Amino acid sequence: MSVTDSRPPLVTSGISELPLWRRGKVRDVYDLGDRLLIVTTDRISAFDVVLPTPIPDKGTVLTQLSLFWFDLLKDVVPNHIDGSGKAVPVLDRYARDLEGRSMVVTRTEPFPVECVVRGYVAGSAWKDYRATGGVCGITLPGGLRESDRLEQPLFTPSTKAEEGHDENISFERMAEIVGGDRAEELRSLSLALYGRARDHAESRGIILADTKLEFGIHAGRVVWIDEAFTPDSSRFWPQDGYAAGRPQPSFDKQFVRDYLESIAWDKQPPAPPLPAEVVSRTREKYVEAYARLTGRDPATLPASGAGSPR
Repeated sequence: MSVTDSRPPLVTSGISELPLWRRGKVRDVYDLGDRLLIVTTDRISAFDVVLPTPIPDKGTVLTQLSLFWFDLLKDVVPNHIDGSGKAVPVLDRYARDLEGRSMVVTRTEPFPVECVVRGYVAGSAWKDYRATGGVCGITLPGGLRESDRLEQPLFTPSTKAEEGHDENISFERMAEIVGGDRAEELRSLSLALYGRARDHAESRGIILADTKLEFGIHAGRVVWIDEAFTPDSSRFWPQDGYAAGRPQPSFDKQFVRDYLESIAWDKQPPAPPLPAEVVSRTREKYVEAYARLTGRDPATLPASGAGSPR
């Protein structure tokens, strides 16, 4: 698969033989008992609305990037990738659709919080700083510019919303929800993961501005779950041309958001379809992020969604 030659996208996985545990904006998750099957589709959302137009190969990129980071950082904290070798025979008939975009993972009890780490003043952090002089209740030095690097990364947890926006909460509120010791542990792990990932990304010419991490409990231990440092969960910028004082180009949904803003969509469903150029440029950014972060040729990405979109 080349950057310019993609397979048809997968919009919905539809594995009728397995109970659907959850269908999110992007992922279809199936119940395997003590394990889960996560299928990352090519759906894309913006402003909390799933768009009718998929991005080919997006699900494969997100899955393969997560697998890369889970393996690279497994010495920091265990992750939920299932290593038992237990097969799921029913998947054989869906192999073409699932290749490269599915993960069998250990089932955990997720913490009801998201662990956000911010290394730069960007996005909602910049808006918050301009309004309050801080970010999520944490006071920062005066005179910071948009996209400035912070002297120390900030840990800013949030609630997990099934629909709509997550809500930022204080560390103290997080401690009330998950317990003081667990809150300290999750903060420490999040900052350690971010620091290692940021260093690796910088070695590849990419700035990791901020990220969202999720954790669960399995057999009494904290486990890293969900996705790992993907363009959907993290803000990546190219180092080339970085300059504080303005927004930065990014390896994510930038083209999608820019297009939707340009047509004055009211950000209420149903969302408008995306033009072919926006789809193509967005796909290229996702694939470029994969290639640069992993150091792998995009042609090594497993063939994605070989069937017709459903």
